[in-house]
Amino acid sequence: MFDWLVVGAGFAGSVLAERLASVRGDRVLVIDRRDHIAGNAFDHLDEAGVLIHRYGPHIFHTNSEAVFAHLSRFTEWRPYEHRVLAEVTSPTTGKTVQVPMPINLDTINRLYGLSLTEAEVEGWLAARAEPVAEIRSSEDVVVSKVGRELYELFFRGYTRKQWALDPSELDKSVTARVPTRTNRDDRYFTDRFQAMPRDGYTAMFRRMLDHPRITVRTGMDFAEARHRFAFRNLVWTGPVDEYFGFRFGKLPYRSLHFRHETLGREWALPTGTVNHPAEATPFTRVSEYKWITGQSHPKTSVTYEYPSAEGDPYYPIPRPENAALYKRYEALADATPGTWFVGRLATYRYYNMDQVVGQALTTFERIQKSMPAAANDDARLKRAAAGD
Repeated sequence: MFDWLVVGAGFAGSVLAERLASVRGDRVLVIDRRDHIAGNAFDHLDEAGVLIHRYGPHIFHTNSEAVFAHLSRFTEWRPYEHRVLAEVTSPTTGKTVQVPMPINLDTINRLYGLSLTEAEVEGWLAARAEPVAEIRSSEDVVVSKVGRELYELFFRGYTRKQWALDPSELDKSVTARVPTRTNRDDRYFTDRFQAMPRDGYTAMFRRMLDHPRITVRTGMDFAEARHRFAFRNLVWTGPVDEYFGFRFGKLPYRSLHFRHETLGREWALPTGTVNHPAEATPFTRVSEYKWITGQSHPKTSVTYEYPSAEGDPYYPIPRPENAALYKRYEALADATPGTWFVGRLATYRYYNMDQVVGQALTTFERIQKSMPAAANDDARLKRAAAGD
């Protein structure tokens, strides 16, 4: 008999499992249908001995001191600020160039052969921006800030590949995530804490789940676990529509396919990631892990990302009809006693890693308030404190 069955060994499930075991002294079974822990953040050494991320680059960044402090219990960090270049065609020369992304002062000057200052580029962009009466779509967000030419160069093709929808058909939240800067800051993120787990994500998850009150079973799905084990409460981090047997139909997702390559040279790219916005290029971006991990190795490994409609669910598609469908599932979830729905798939949200950690920690506090430890749990808490 377990106190909890946690379905999914990614951030949401693992953070909650550790809290339930360490703080409450509960017995927790964590399962994952994949053959590994760490969810989409799973990393491992490839055949050449280069540390890669199986499901594409995962760059940790957060403004939350609480989230960073919590994860710091399970890893030391390597400071890392991610930088991205976009490969586009210069409107002035017709040549292919790689320029900083998000768009900044250097992006504009290199693309157009200018020497604008920070004070001048804001006016330059404003002169090209197109007034939009009401910003509703992702296209509206970009066109109203930088105009149609830059929108076409950097956003339209990339978004159409990533989502199989034109930006005019997508919620404004998609492109609103990418800022436009008038200075020379070429960091992709500006969060207060930007770092990578020193020994990798998988090692961090392994430490998080290394507790005597936690049992981990990979390669096991919910149907098998429910048949084999008894449990009192459930944490579900998988797709919410799957939990309810797709009662109202499937929630739409976009997936990714990855092509990993090891190259017989030390470096391949000028920075961690190069975006390829042109629709003629089938992949959206290519990333080189040694920039991200800091690993020293005579060879290097890169990953090409190909968006797809088929495969594991990665990105909830932000459209009004999808949000309405999720609301129906959310109502079912709210009415399901003893089951807690946590994470990107379970709540149909496009969360970053730190947001999932924050959601899991908040969920644990809700569990503490709604399910106080029973009087006869004192011995169990003492055992947990003693590491039993």
